[in-house]
Amino acid sequence: MVRRQLPQPAELAELLRFRRPQLDARRRRLDAALTIHDLRTVARRRTPRAAFDYTDGAAEEEISLLRARRAFQQIEFHPGILRDVSDVDTTQTIFGGPSSMPFGIAPTGFTRLMQTEGELAGASAAGAAGIPFTLSTLGTSTIESVAAANPAGRNWFQLYMMRERDISYDLVERAARAGFDTLMFTVDTPVAGARLRDKRNGFSIPPQLTASTVLDALPRPWWWIDLLTTPKLEFASLTSTGGTVGQLLDSAMDPTVSPADLGAIRDMWPGHLVVKGVQTLADATMLVDHGVDGIVLSNHGGRQLDRAPVPFRLLPTVAREVGAHTEIAVDTGIMHGADIVASIALGADFTLIGRAYLYGLMAGGRAGVDRAIEILSDEIRRTMKLLGARNLGELESRHVSVLAATGDAAAASGAAAR
Repeated sequence: MVRRQLPQPAELAELLRFRRPQLDARRRRLDAALTIHDLRTVARRRTPRAAFDYTDGAAEEEISLLRARRAFQQIEFHPGILRDVSDVDTTQTIFGGPSSMPFGIAPTGFTRLMQTEGELAGASAAGAAGIPFTLSTLGTSTIESVAAANPAGRNWFQLYMMRERDISYDLVERAARAGFDTLMFTVDTPVAGARLRDKRNGFSIPPQLTASTVLDALPRPWWWIDLLTTPKLEFASLTSTGGTVGQLLDSAMDPTVSPADLGAIRDMWPGHLVVKGVQTLADATMLVDHGVDGIVLSNHGGRQLDRAPVPFRLLPTVAREVGAHTEIAVDTGIMHGADIVASIALGADFTLIGRAYLYGLMAGGRAGVDRAIEILSDEIRRTMKLLGARNLGELESRHVSVLAATGDAAAASGAAAR
């Protein structure tokens, strides 16, 4: 028989302690975001559809992106037990320098389109967190302004080989003068991928007012206020070269890029040279023979060739064959710290996040990027502790298996229908 009594005032007082309300609306919505998917939800609510879809979308039927994310969902972990994991070391040395976490921020073009703080928010947040930041050739902040926003951190520069080679050579020299320590030579863009969401949205760069964009903007006036009251959206590091945004974008896609161009950049660049966009073992081996300092297994976030190889699935083979001879980073589809841990366990030295960072940017500017980095960092530490790994070096293939892929085609068809 349960013995009942009247509540005691002291007990009631202990139960009725209320948390102090958060009056800052931005801080409140970011605090409520517990995952990158939560940040994506906030970002979608706060950003006009065309700008959100430019970030969120991929090429054609978006099968590559779907498969990349599914590959991470098919991870099965195998934890070790009876290990003292009261403290874990997440630091990594990559491309000749340190990173506090095994991930950095990937290059993204036209970043101020998503939220007006753009690359400067990403660079300053990366610097504060002790991770690298990568500026795109098609970035909307200059090389010099990113260096100023992240003066003590590691800045990397992603290079498209422009049709007018002197433009690219000038960018390389500027990045070197500004103290950028790593150059990412990107090789997966001979032509632009077909991004159908953008076409269906009537999306243009820079964005133009149409009846549909005006209607979409009505519940999001802050985005348009930011766009219209801040400096013009442009490829900031390319403004001195002349040409419209469209002409410069077309110039960045060059089907004639060859190993000779890679050699020319190698001769010019004083820091680490990394090739981004590697999608086969044969090409990875070829690049090692060319003496590059690292490779990035990447299908451009699924934004170029749809049905391209999934970098995470390619990783174990490439790591086994060339991992002893070069450093390997991987991107595409990373939405959780466990995705990063699994990549390290299967042979990656480092990972890069693109959309995950942009969702945070759209959700809350610099504070949103901080929150995205915080979420991923917490997930990495927790996953490592639960696996019994005290540092990144203890993460091994025995910790991870990847379940057989099933249903990709059906799921892709369903996603396209939605």
